[in-house]
Amino acid sequence: SILSGAHNTVFPKVIALMKEKGMNDVLLTGGGIIPEDDMQALQSLGVGKLFAPGTATAEIANYITDWVRTHRNF
Repeated sequence: SILSGAHNTVFPKVIALMKEKGMNDVLLTGGGIIPEDDMQALQSLGVGKLFAPGTATAEIANYITDWVRTHRNF
C-alpha cells in the first residue's frame, strides 16, 4: 500500500515500461488500500487484479496460477 495515492503514478509508469519492452506476457498485480475507482482505472490500463487487505493468500495464488495458464505458453 502507498497511502499517498502514488499507485496512480507508479502502476501506469510500470505498465508503460513493460509495454515498451514487449513484456506482454508478464502479469503486474498488487494490492493494499486502493480506492475501487482507482483499481478500475488501473485495470483498464492493463494492471492485473488488485487485492484488498485481508485477501486470502490462496485467492491470490489461484488468480496468478489461472492468469499464467491462460497467458503463457510453456
